[in-house]
Amino acid sequence: MRLLGLDVGSKTVGVAVSDLLGWTAQGVEIIPINEDKDIFGLDRLKELIDQYEVGGIVLGLPKNMNNSLGERAVKSQEYGKMIEDNFHLPIDFIDERLTTVQAERMLIDEGNVSRKKRKQVIDKLAAVMILQNYLDAKGKLTQ
Repeated sequence: MRLLGLDVGSKTVGVAVSDLLGWTAQGVEIIPINEDKDIFGLDRLKELIDQYEVGGIVLGLPKNMNNSLGERAVKSQEYGKMIEDNFHLPIDFIDERLTTVQAERMLIDEGNVSRKKRKQVIDKLAAVMILQNYLDAKGKLTQ
């Protein structure tokens, strides 16, 4: 069963997918959304769910550094509920604190990625990190 990993922002949703064995995460794309206009990219998300035969969703939960839930975390939970209601798939949330910062640092360390290109791929890389962290933690639980 494949899983989709999502990094939800107010303007984009970074998407990653697991391999069939649930060992690795690969970036798929960035879906443009607009929370202010109630555009959530659900049609495209449905296409990806069908294409990859997804059995569950891992959604990043951007907690505050003190472990509390702020506005972005609440918005992510609302997005998860929307997915659950529309696609009837199980949703797991995983703490995603600092994944975007880590993703940007990785791209900067690459040295050959311009700021403009970093902005275009950062959410997809963050989704990969969210899903990979989940897969790694899940693997440790089953060992």
